[in-house]
Amino acid sequence: MITLLPATMESIPVLPHTPPSLLRTRHASQQRGVTLLELMVGLAIGLLVIATAMGALMLSRGISGSVSDASSIQQQGAHTLRVIGQQLRQAGSLYLNPDPKNSASNDPLSAVVFEIKAIAHDGGNSFDQTDSISGNASSLTTGFRRYADKVFQTDNTDSLDALARNCVGSPAYKKNGTINADERIESIFAFDGTKNSLQCGGNGAVSQPITQNVAQFQVSYLVQTKADGSMQYVKGGDMPTASTDPKWRSVQGVQVCLVLYGSELIDMPAGSSYTDCDGKAVDITTLTDTKRKKRMHLLFRNTFQLRSQGLI
Repeated sequence: MITLLPATMESIPVLPHTPPSLLRTRHASQQRGVTLLELMVGLAIGLLVIATAMGALMLSRGISGSVSDASSIQQQGAHTLRVIGQQLRQAGSLYLNPDPKNSASNDPLSAVVFEIKAIAHDGGNSFDQTDSISGNASSLTTGFRRYADKVFQTDNTDSLDALARNCVGSPAYKKNGTINADERIESIFAFDGTKNSLQCGGNGAVSQPITQNVAQFQVSYLVQTKADGSMQYVKGGDMPTASTDPKWRSVQGVQVCLVLYGSELIDMPAGSSYTDCDGKAVDITTLTDTKRKKRMHLLFRNTFQLRSQGLI
C-alpha cells in the first residue's frame, strides 16, 4: 500500500509498517533555516554599512565644526575691531563752544571756539587733547571729552551725549545725583598673555575680557614724520613712554592687528601655518601651547584714522 503526503509536501512513498519516527524525521528535513555562514555574511554586510555611515557622520561633523569655528572667530574679530574703532574715532574729540563770549547769540553761524580740556576723573586722569592717545606694543589707551549739549530747548542741560561710554560702559552720567557729563572718557585695551584674552577698562572700572582666544595683539601708529605730510608706521614698542612727547601729537592713525584661534581640534598635516602680525609664518602643528596647537588661526588687521589729531 502506497500513502501520499498532503499536497504541500513532497510525495514520499511510505512502505507498510513504516515507523512514525522515520516519518517525522523526513518531514523535519524539509524545513531548512539560516546557516551559520549566511548569518556571518549578513553580519559582515551590516557592520560595513554601519561603518560607512559612521565615517560619513564623523566627516560631516568635522566639516561642520570647522565651519562653525571659522564663523565664531570671524564674529569675534569683527566685534573687537568695531569696539576699538568706536573709541579711536572719538579720540581727541573737541567741544565746540557756540558762545565763547557769553553773548547769548541766537545765530548758529556766529563765531565758535574749540575747548580742549575736560573735567578730570576722580582728581586724576585729566583730559588734554594732546593726551588723547597713548600705549605701547600690546596696549592702547584712548580718551575723548564727553559733554552735555542743550537739546531743542535752552533750559535743557541733559544731552544725548549722556549715552557716551567707554568700552565697558563707564563712566556714569550722574555721580551721586549730580550730572557729570563733562568728563574724560577713556578706554584702556590691553592683551593678557596668561589668559589669552583682550582686556578693556577705564574710568575706574575693573578691566574685563572683551575677546577670548587671542594669540596676538599688536598696535602700530601712523606718525607724520615730515612737514610735507609724509607718514610712516611705528610699532608701539618704539613709541615714547610719555604720551606728552611731541611724537604722540604727530600720530594720525592707529593700526590694530589681532590673531584669534578657534577651539575645534583639526587633524592638519605637518607644516600647516598661519601668518602673524609681524608677517612671519607660524607652524600650528608645533606650537607648545596645547590650547592653540592644531587649531584654526585667523589674522585681523585694520587702520583707524584719528579725526581730531590734525587740530592739535
